[in-house]
Amino acid sequence: MSLKIVVLAKQVPDTRNVGKDAMTPEGTVNRAALPAIFNPEDLNALEQALRLKEQHPGSTVHILTMGPPRATDVIREGLFRGADGGYLLTDRAFAGADTLATSYALSQAIKKIGLPDIVIGGRQAIDGDTAQVGPQVAQKLDLNQVTYVTSVDCVKDGKVTVTRTVDGGIERVETPLPILLTVNGNAAPCRPRNAKLVMKYKRATAPLERPTDGTLPHAEEYEKKPYLTITQWSVADVDGDLSQCGLAGSPTKVKAVQNIVFKAKESKCLTGSDNDVEGLIKELLDSHTIG
Repeated sequence: MSLKIVVLAKQVPDTRNVGKDAMTPEGTVNRAALPAIFNPEDLNALEQALRLKEQHPGSTVHILTMGPPRATDVIREGLFRGADGGYLLTDRAFAGADTLATSYALSQAIKKIGLPDIVIGGRQAIDGDTAQVGPQVAQKLDLNQVTYVTSVDCVKDGKVTVTRTVDGGIERVETPLPILLTVNGNAAPCRPRNAKLVMKYKRATAPLERPTDGTLPHAEEYEKKPYLTITQWSVADVDGDLSQCGLAGSPTKVKAVQNIVFKAKESKCLTGSDNDVEGLIKELLDSHTIG
């Protein structure tokens, strides 16, 4: 059976490079001041989607992301690896969204796309670590969901079988389609870019990325190759309720973003003797480090 698959992907700040300008005065993440990367676990999810596409001829994989125009980089990365297309949700009204507002926007976009057989994304994003968006999207779309997936093993007869991580081991789950899956970082890593696909999609852009003064390079190429135009939607395009989008629809806000580096003030060399071990335990207990 052919499958319609939507991959939820996010462009996130590189948390390894957090500086003093990481926050705005309004208490939101200043994404323009931070290097942006493809959320790592979303890449794991993309690989599972591409494997399903290979196993089921006629299947399609599309990337869905929300963010400023530069978030189109995430879609291009998906295209370079084998995705068929993408959708960019971009609108000032989406800015400052927490997980509730984000899941609302994504669910509205999926309704506009048409309910796929499989919605798949990473377990969580490194800029929030909440693991809430996937389950919230499933709830809003009334979909079955399986979280902490390490591999999608089989899709057959309208059912999907997955392996997921649980406390103390792994679990095999079979559930009917349609389904929403969230994938762990210990799943298979995403394949590298394909050189032919890079050449095919290197000029793929969303309308907001293009100059409006009539100086668009290679304009004739965009006319001949519609696949180079990435679909771009605003709040109105997905019939969104402004009160549920962005800051207006977000009951939570980021208080601060910090880059913490632990530095050792001193070091001690201990032997394996009973006296040294007992002395270390006493010191840790006295400082309330343990106990």
